[in-house]
Amino acid sequence: METPSAPAAPWMPLANPWLIAASVMLATFMEVLDTSVANVALPHMAGSLAATQDESTWVLTSYLVSNAIVLPMTGWLSTTFGRKRFLLVCVTGFTLASAACGAAPTMALLVLARVLQGAAGGALQPLSQAILMESFPPHKRGMAMAAFGMGVVVAPIVGPLLGGWITDNMSWRWIFFINLPVGIAALLMCQTFLEDPPYLLEAKSRRAGKIDYLGFLFMVAWLSTLQIVLDRGQEVDWFAAVWIRWFSGVSLASMLAFIWWELRTAHPLVDLRVLRDRDFAACTAMIAVVGVVLYSAITLLPLFMQNLMGYSAFDSGIALSPRGIGAIIAMIFVGRLIGKVDNRVLIGGGFMLMAYSSYRFAEINLDISLMAIIWPSVLLGLSMAMVFVPLTTQAMSNLENEQMGNAAGIFNLMRNIGGSIGIAALIAVVDRGAQAHQMLLGGHIRADNPRFQAYLQALQTYLTHHTDAVTAKLKALGLTYDLLVQQATLLAYMDGFRIMAYLCLLCIPCVLFLRRMRKGAKPVMGH
Repeated sequence: METPSAPAAPWMPLANPWLIAASVMLATFMEVLDTSVANVALPHMAGSLAATQDESTWVLTSYLVSNAIVLPMTGWLSTTFGRKRFLLVCVTGFTLASAACGAAPTMALLVLARVLQGAAGGALQPLSQAILMESFPPHKRGMAMAAFGMGVVVAPIVGPLLGGWITDNMSWRWIFFINLPVGIAALLMCQTFLEDPPYLLEAKSRRAGKIDYLGFLFMVAWLSTLQIVLDRGQEVDWFAAVWIRWFSGVSLASMLAFIWWELRTAHPLVDLRVLRDRDFAACTAMIAVVGVVLYSAITLLPLFMQNLMGYSAFDSGIALSPRGIGAIIAMIFVGRLIGKVDNRVLIGGGFMLMAYSSYRFAEINLDISLMAIIWPSVLLGLSMAMVFVPLTTQAMSNLENEQMGNAAGIFNLMRNIGGSIGIAALIAVVDRGAQAHQMLLGGHIRADNPRFQAYLQALQTYLTHHTDAVTAKLKALGLTYDLLVQQATLLAYMDGFRIMAYLCLLCIPCVLFLRRMRKGAKPVMGH
């Protein structure tokens, strides 16, 4: 009888995994940073390029649309063209597009350059995640995902702060020019340390050059219309605008068609069958909620501090920067706990802490000190690390190596879609909620309300010392109305943070669907 041969050892790269991590994360941090770094510079861009404020918002929308389209295609593109070659093309394209953005003489050319920049950068996140998961042995994948998390979670926090400082002290064009040395360094490092695993070559031969054109058309229609609706809906009163209704209908129909087609075709552009894995499906749903909380907090908190507390854009960024420090520190420790502590415990505890920190923001008022903002921000950063690292590790724990590129594209797409939906929904909650609260509070400002009359009389008496009686009465009424609007807006922000807390609590039961990962989980085998 023949002795059975031992199973082949899993493929591992020749270069040190940490050199690979530094190479891919340098490019990824640069790309994620550009999703938020331009937000604070929009008024400066509009002014210098003779454009309206409405036109300048396409600088953000165009980037997000092209970025979202490329994200889920990453697995197919890396298999078809080779992962290393595709990554080098993406880094090169992103760097050149950044130079074009900085040099753009008109708003139209700037938007076009942002489309190219978003398309080139869309694949960098899922490529980095897949490369890191494959390059590290199973017992070190927690640290790999901690490195990935530093780019994906910390970069959006740093973006507005860095963008504000560069815009105030240099020029908005340098927001894009600073990508040039980073992109060149990332290109050289990726060329030196990266290599394609053998199973990608086998997957390419099985595909035999077949291209899913119909799936691509459905996906472009779905994601582009969805992103435009989410980004522009609030400005045009949502479904009151006819074109929003049409775009929403096209988005829904094309999404359903995309799902139906991708599940039945033999060579799908995006293999949705990977969602059959229970862990991956549950983690993908939860990462969408993480996207809602992460990007909504980044959006709501600076608006609250600037509009109601009187902070400048840069000062509000400084006040919120400790959240990034908390996330970095926590990711290092959480990465070491992966494999030693049950992932479900870390994820559940992280969502509880995220809910608590969000609820702390829901208790804010206009008399709070700076520390009342800093400490919940630090807790939010800690909770993001507690959730993101084990969630990302758990999502890929049962997948084959050749599935990781495709799965990473879906995973990152859902986080970004969650962020877009969260920002659109909570901005609408604040705007509409402020009107609703103003109506409710205004019901107490009546002539037969003795407390209101006493307050108005005291304010009018104070103002009489500085002006005549008629002007004092008008000013007293104006100041009362300003106070009403301010308090109504505060209550609307509190509603938004409360919704974030409830979403986090709803994720905790989802942890029960996850399998327990054994210590030193089995390696993910290639072919």
